[in-house]
Amino acid sequence: MQATVETISNLERRLTVAMPMQPIEEEISRRLSHLARTVRMAGFRPGKVPMKLVVQQYGQQVRQEVISDKVEETLNDAIRQHALKVAGYPTIEPKPYLEGAEHYEYVATFEVMPEVQIGDLSGIVIERPKLKVVEADVDKTIEILRKQRATYEPVERGAEMGDRIEILFSSVVDGQKVEDSAGKTVAMVLGEGGRLTGFDDNLVGAKAGESRAFELILPADYARQELAGKTIRYEVEVASVAAPRLPEVDAEFARELGVEDGDVKKMRAEIKQSLQDEVDKRIKAIVKNQVMEGLLSVVTLELPKSLVNMEIGRLMEAARQGLRQRGLEPDGLGLTPAMFEEQAARNVKLRLIVAELVRSNALQATPAQVRAKVEEFSRSFEQPEEVVNWYYADPQRLNEPAAQATEDNLIDWVLERVKVKDKKIGFDELMAQPQA
Repeated sequence: MQATVETISNLERRLTVAMPMQPIEEEISRRLSHLARTVRMAGFRPGKVPMKLVVQQYGQQVRQEVISDKVEETLNDAIRQHALKVAGYPTIEPKPYLEGAEHYEYVATFEVMPEVQIGDLSGIVIERPKLKVVEADVDKTIEILRKQRATYEPVERGAEMGDRIEILFSSVVDGQKVEDSAGKTVAMVLGEGGRLTGFDDNLVGAKAGESRAFELILPADYARQELAGKTIRYEVEVASVAAPRLPEVDAEFARELGVEDGDVKKMRAEIKQSLQDEVDKRIKAIVKNQVMEGLLSVVTLELPKSLVNMEIGRLMEAARQGLRQRGLEPDGLGLTPAMFEEQAARNVKLRLIVAELVRSNALQATPAQVRAKVEEFSRSFEQPEEVVNWYYADPQRLNEPAAQATEDNLIDWVLERVKVKDKKIGFDELMAQPQA
């Protein structure tokens, strides 16, 4: 095999490979001989089909199979020989072949991985939220849990925020009906959110059997853009009003939350620990996001188009699946590769940066770190030992905890080299922040 490499651009390479034909012809003959011993053909007993007929019937197919196998084999050898780090999949084009030629030649065109140069990390500033869960946070959480378990009792007074009401309603815009409950009552808890601003306020004070009409302005980002900014008129009939009755914080309440002996103090301790775990998780995610943004800011990188295109394809397919899960048909929504190009480029760049840092600084997770991550995963299950055994029963299952442990190593490595400023943050403020 002879292989020469030509540089087309910073990342693009053209590899020309010449394979000697003698081993190819020998392999073709060997496969045809084997085929002749097993092939069935009308008029001949198995193993008695003349070679001439076998060649006529299967010769071209076998030749293509052998050449394809040899191209794959020699391409991998040539890539190793020239120490090339291929990005994406090569495009292979055979050169014209003349009968009797001593060599079969083909050209493989592909991109190579760019060299990743990590810039100065010392200028990156990471703002790390600082928060310790206190008893007041536990009290708030218990109140939320009580409201989630509320029962409702009918009342004759006017509706208040927090009451559950049942309504019949219809709405019109420019004289055209937009919504209609079609004679069926709709239940809602006043003040729980998720409706147009002002809708619930207009129903406060209404009693069962009372009707109200009111107008609201639809927001500029309303789902139906043709109605955005217009006035919508609602006509609402209140069918019932029920006030919430919250459960007492007692042994029964504790048992409902999984504390078998009903110990309220133990329940509070478990809630506090659960809240602290969630706080730590969110802080870790916020710090990780800042670290990744910082790395992106200090690295200028030419990205292989092949990798970006592959990532665009992955993002588009994920978007299609997400739409189908929501009952929408993606083909009619005009998804285009351009919509995903920016995110795809960011993802590819970040993967290249992370891979280089992990490789050059030996940040791969150790077996002990993987074990610790598996045990961390298992703690939320009733039988943690069984979960640990499940992970170790198949080495493939360890990929996820290994990747997360490696990521932890990377974050810690970066935090040692950047400026970290702790910032006190309130519990509600932290919980209100969107999760990546």
